[in-house]
Amino acid sequence: MKYYLVAGEASGDLHGANLMKALKERDPDADFRYFGGDLMQAQGGTLVKHYADMAFMGFTEVLMNLRAIFKNLAACKADISAWQPDVVILVDFPGFNLKISEYAKKQGFKTCYYISPKVWAWNQKRVLKIKRVVDHLFCILPFEVDFYKKWGMKVDYVGNPLLDAVSAFTPGPDFLTEHHLGDKPIIALLPGSRKQEISRLLPDMVQVAVRFPQYQFVIAGAPSFNAGYYNKYLGGQNIPIVFNATYNLLTNARAAVVASGTAMLETALFNVPQVVVYKGGAISIAIGRMVIAVKYISLVNLIMDKPVVKELIQGDCNPGQISAELNQLAADTPHRTQMLADYDELDLRMGQPGASGKTADLIIGYMR
Repeated sequence: MKYYLVAGEASGDLHGANLMKALKERDPDADFRYFGGDLMQAQGGTLVKHYADMAFMGFTEVLMNLRAIFKNLAACKADISAWQPDVVILVDFPGFNLKISEYAKKQGFKTCYYISPKVWAWNQKRVLKIKRVVDHLFCILPFEVDFYKKWGMKVDYVGNPLLDAVSAFTPGPDFLTEHHLGDKPIIALLPGSRKQEISRLLPDMVQVAVRFPQYQFVIAGAPSFNAGYYNKYLGGQNIPIVFNATYNLLTNARAAVVASGTAMLETALFNVPQVVVYKGGAISIAIGRMVIAVKYISLVNLIMDKPVVKELIQGDCNPGQISAELNQLAADTPHRTQMLADYDELDLRMGQPGASGKTADLIIGYMR
């Protein structure tokens, strides 16, 4: 079958690649064309557009880049129509992908949505549009099934694909020597995969690093950038940057400072105590606070329904408050012990690996 996938950011590239791998195992004739990234490209098929040119963060940032977004939407729609896939698979990235799904549905293509849009967070009436433009929706968070049920929508719960990625990972025995890392305990810095995240968060992270000479801080670099881009925000500090090695970094980390996003959950699954940070444009934050309907921004806290990890947002996201929390996480404190205990409960709630395989089985089953 011909599968057209659309992923618009680093996490979507990861999950899209794992889904492609699972589809190939079940369908020897699988043919792929996609908007995605390096990981999806490694699975074969044709990469039409890289996510590095697509991910814009926040309300004002989206408005400032409307021309590029509309151009990408038009290109994606035209490419789908020209290629005539058997199914269009949307991977997260709802602002873009719900428009693509609507177009594909109108053109008569089957639509599957993997990693359901987080409509439970804000503007919940978007569920009505999802019911109209998506044939099959696959959820990865336990509480999403009941949410959609309240809106009269049947969905498939497949588990969380991060469990697939984490369980398939084998630590590199030479990671520390390959990256010339010393004997000091490591604090991992995960400033995100988007330009806006890195530019806003990394300078604060660097100021925190200066306050902890007894640790070595290491930055997890996003594959869509190079070391030169990160060096602009280091203020002359010698902080190592590792690319395509985030899981190895987390395996060796004592604690972490993590940008709000998928990486928060990955960090928890690796049992690394963390503080979550987020900064957006002032207007975007103001609008967000008016419309967002959930108590937390961290998936860890949302799944556990309590404040397991500290969330430092906007003005609270500063070197002083980050350092204060990091002091509690890096040392052997009751706070660190409690977070690790909560991570154990999180593991139980997340369930077992296999989301990619389950989703592939369902997609092929529905198509046949």
